[in-house]
Amino acid sequence: MSALLTRRQTLASIVGGVAAGALSLDRAKAAVSELVWATWDSNAHPEYVDPFKKETGTAIKLSFLSSEDAQFAALKTGAAKDWDVVNPGLNGTWRYIDAKVLQPLDLTKIPNRQYMYAPFKDTDKVVGKDGKTYAIPYLWGLNPIVYRKDKYSEEPTYATLFDSKYKGQLAMRDYALESIAVAGLFIGVPRDHVFTMSDAELAEAKKALIAQKPLLRTYWQTIGDLTNLFATNEVTCAFSWRVPFDALRDKLPMGMAKPKAGIFGWSDCFAIPATLSDDKVAAAHAFGNYLLGADYASAIAEIGNYATSSNIIRDKLTHEKQEAIFVDDLSVMNSFMWPVAPPNYSAWLKIWNEVKAA
Repeated sequence: MSALLTRRQTLASIVGGVAAGALSLDRAKAAVSELVWATWDSNAHPEYVDPFKKETGTAIKLSFLSSEDAQFAALKTGAAKDWDVVNPGLNGTWRYIDAKVLQPLDLTKIPNRQYMYAPFKDTDKVVGKDGKTYAIPYLWGLNPIVYRKDKYSEEPTYATLFDSKYKGQLAMRDYALESIAVAGLFIGVPRDHVFTMSDAELAEAKKALIAQKPLLRTYWQTIGDLTNLFATNEVTCAFSWRVPFDALRDKLPMGMAKPKAGIFGWSDCFAIPATLSDDKVAAAHAFGNYLLGADYASAIAEIGNYATSSNIIRDKLTHEKQEAIFVDDLSVMNSFMWPVAPPNYSAWLKIWNEVKAA
C-alpha cells in the first residue's frame, strides 16, 4: 500500500475555502505563461511543479543554484534578472532583506500559509525592520553525513571527514557557512557557539580545513554531482544532503549518520526579487501558495523524502513515511542546529576562499 494517498484523494480532502482562494489566485495570474524559479535541483523535479501548470496555465522553468552565496551575489549585482522566484535559506534571509533585493509579500495571497507548522510560520527571520514579511519557509530537513556502510566499521562523525585514513574518499560542500561550522565542531567548539566563533577559533577552523583539503575528493556544489560520485565509488563519506542516501540505498549499502556534536537543520524559503515586473507578482504569489499546498507536499514527500513547512498532508501519511521525512515527532524541529549567517560573514567568506586557494 502506498505511503501516500493519491494526489486526487489528498486534494479532495482540503477545505473548500483554500480551494476557492487558489482559484482566485489562478485567475489573477492567468496571463503569465512562465515563471523562472531559482532553486536547488533536489527541490524541483518537473513532476513536482507540473500540477501548477495544469491548474493555472503557468509553466515553471527551473534554474538550479550552485550555492547560497552565488544566489545572493547574483541578486545583489543584478545578474539574476531572469529569475522570477528565488530560494534564500531561512537563516541567511536577513542578508537579502538588508540588501533590499527582495520585495515584501502580500500574505493575503498565500492562503495555505495557515497550515504551516508554528516554528516556520512564526519565525522572525523572514521579517524586516519595517515589520513586513519578505520570505516564507516552505521546505526543511537535516543535512547528515552520508556514507558507505561497507567501508566504515563505525558510524562516521565529523572527525571522520578529517581522517587521513580515508584520503581521496571524502567530500565537503562548497559552502562557507556549513563547512567552517563543521570544522568548528571538529576542533571542539560547542554547538551553541559555532556560528559566533571568535577570531581565534575561526583561525583554528581554517587550519583544520586547510589540513583537510588534500584528503578530499572534491568540494561538491550540486547534490546530483555528489550522488554520482557515490554511485561510481569515488566518494564513500561526505557532509551531505540526504539525496544520495535515498537515491542509492537500493543499489549500494548506504548509511546516514546524525553526529552527536550537532545535526544541521535547513529550511528553504520562497521569495520574490525586488525587481520582478508588476505583471508577474500575482503569479509569483500563487506559486508560493502552491509550495505550501497538497500537490507539492505529496510529490516531494513521495519522491524526494522531504517535508514542507505545511501540515496539509501530514495526517494522511503512514507512520513510516512520517518517520522518513522527520514529521513523526514534531519536536525535532526545535532540536536541530539551524545555521545562522553571522554578522561577520564576510570574514567567513574570506577564510573559505583562502582555504580553497591553499
